[in-house]
Amino acid sequence: MAPRPARRRVAVIGTGAIVTGSHLSALAAHADRTELVAAVDVDPVRLDAFRAQVPGDIAGYASTGAMLDAVRPDLVLIGTPPALHREQTVAALKAGAWVLCEKPLCLSLAEYDDIAAAEEASGAYASVIFQHRYGSGAAHARALIRSGELGAPLVAHCQTTWHRDAAYYAVPWRGRWTTEGGGPTMGHGIHQYDLLLHLLGPWAEIRAMASRLVHDTESEDVSTALVRFGSGALATVVNSVLSPDEVSRIRVDCADATVELTHLYGHRNADWSYTPARHVRPERAAAWGGPAADVPSSHAAQLGAVLDAWDAGTRPPGSGPEARATLEFAAALYKAAFTGRPVRAGEVVAGDPFHSAMHGDHPDWAPEGRA
Repeated sequence: MAPRPARRRVAVIGTGAIVTGSHLSALAAHADRTELVAAVDVDPVRLDAFRAQVPGDIAGYASTGAMLDAVRPDLVLIGTPPALHREQTVAALKAGAWVLCEKPLCLSLAEYDDIAAAEEASGAYASVIFQHRYGSGAAHARALIRSGELGAPLVAHCQTTWHRDAAYYAVPWRGRWTTEGGGPTMGHGIHQYDLLLHLLGPWAEIRAMASRLVHDTESEDVSTALVRFGSGALATVVNSVLSPDEVSRIRVDCADATVELTHLYGHRNADWSYTPARHVRPERAAAWGGPAADVPSSHAAQLGAVLDAWDAGTRPPGSGPEARATLEFAAALYKAAFTGRPVRAGEVVAGDPFHSAMHGDHPDWAPEGRA
């Protein structure tokens, strides 16, 4: 029997709610494979409070650079505001650490190119948190769809209709292109359309609209898109923070069945349903069943997948081409919305204004008087 790999030495950058909640829970779930050794936060009070609540005497630092120089962790978990992600990810990669970073991994495709270059130079990898891909329900649905067991995917709907009030946007970095990268297209709906891409594969063309209907922000508070996939399937995508009745939903109508996921911030097996077409025999539909294990979508599930890849010596999920494809989808949606014309996959390349910023420096990128 091969010896069990040593526990990975982990550092966290940022000690706010997402780290104290989701990331600490993920580390606890994999306590036999990870060891938290350091934390970074610019707020000394918050940093001290975090260190007091975690087991052991972990080191605390005010800067990423100081932590990386002193600790040399194996894995860095990043939970800071989006504008800091590229710089912190690149620094960690250059120090030889793997990275698991909150979404969005960075604010543009140009920033992603910097991360990809740092990966190549260091041999380490950076993954983005897209926890809705993980868990038994998502894995089961993807296997059925991708194998053709449900027939060809034909029509899909992807819905993130959430609600955020003015107090939410009072946080200075929210709703601004240079600090958040965009509105719900980048910060909220990205989880669901990432899962849609995971289920259906590469997209081919997108048409979109976006608006600033309620909130006094630079970026949009709602966007909608029509998407043609490489398979020929057509999909609608809605990203909203204006919706009193909050729900996250994906529906895929295949030739032989409808697959539907309805949840809010995370899903289990019971949140997925399979409705066979009238011509499908009952015994065939019964075989679709649900997976024996019920693993919820979560940071813990994704961290486990990253650790498995590390042990196997392979690129972790949620990194490389996978991470870039979801960011490219966002850039293309914004370009289609701002320009009013369809955008094809692979079109947003270096030199395109939407490659360097999600707003593409379009004249309508900010409300009048904000620019």
